[in-house]
Amino acid sequence: MNLSTTIAGVTFPSCFMNAAGALCVTREELEALGRSAAGAIVTKSMTIEARHGNPEPRYYGFSGGSINSMGLPNLGYRAYAELIPQLKRFGKPVIASVAGLTEDDFPTIAELINVAQPDLIEVNLSCPNIPGKPQIGYDPDASERVLKKVRPKITVPMGVKLPPYFDPAHHQVMGTMLGRCGVDFLNLINSVGNGLVVDPERETVVIKPKGGFGGLGGRLIKPVALANVRAFYKFFGERMPIIGTGGVIDGGDAFEHFLCGASAVQVGTVLVEEGLDAFQRLEAELGAVLHRKGYRSIQDCRGRLKEL
Repeated sequence: MNLSTTIAGVTFPSCFMNAAGALCVTREELEALGRSAAGAIVTKSMTIEARHGNPEPRYYGFSGGSINSMGLPNLGYRAYAELIPQLKRFGKPVIASVAGLTEDDFPTIAELINVAQPDLIEVNLSCPNIPGKPQIGYDPDASERVLKKVRPKITVPMGVKLPPYFDPAHHQVMGTMLGRCGVDFLNLINSVGNGLVVDPERETVVIKPKGGFGGLGGRLIKPVALANVRAFYKFFGERMPIIGTGGVIDGGDAFEHFLCGASAVQVGTVLVEEGLDAFQRLEAELGAVLHRKGYRSIQDCRGRLKEL
């Protein structure tokens, strides 16, 4: 069964990869991804300076999903610029995820990271867990300013990681804007921001930052992720590769993302909960689904979701 895929002209040996934030902060974690069955190495979303992130506990898994408020812990962009050439020895694509605490941070980070020549650069406009910092991805004007500053700094394919949108008008506005900015691929979606999980026995929230509010991930957000993948696939058609992120716990979940129009999928919650062996399990499960359905590759089923 062929589980390889291509995004913006870059070939991935497997359609499964880590989501930025999941076991990808340190050199050791990134090298472990390189040795794993993952189809790529995706870095943590990086900022100008190194960050310890929010106070702990800042991640909590529960039945059906997870909540986190990590606060972008990362090594800082200079450290990742040094690491990227070393990570390429593993023979799989490296995706550098670029973040920023201000609009001007993005082009500064992108310019140096581009020199390190990752295979793709993902501009993260959607981190929901920085206290006092709104998600740029919910402001189309700010998003366009950032992308137009970043695009000239990047010579490799540039993608954008977006937050979930909940109205067709938002898909239309953002799709139109992205079409003006030279975007090569989309990553949909980041965690669903500002959820709250309560421990009724202790009568407390379950994470410390922001009074317990955090980004939701895991299976409970799959319908939202699928809706965004489908909406943007219908907007752009075949000309915009999409990485589906959100709710991929087993191979069947990945198959649903491909039906909706994704070209690859990223995993977060299942990777944190299960570890790197999850990639082999997911590949086997997806392969079994495709075989049962009579498909020989993910390209054969991409975007073939039927409407009633």
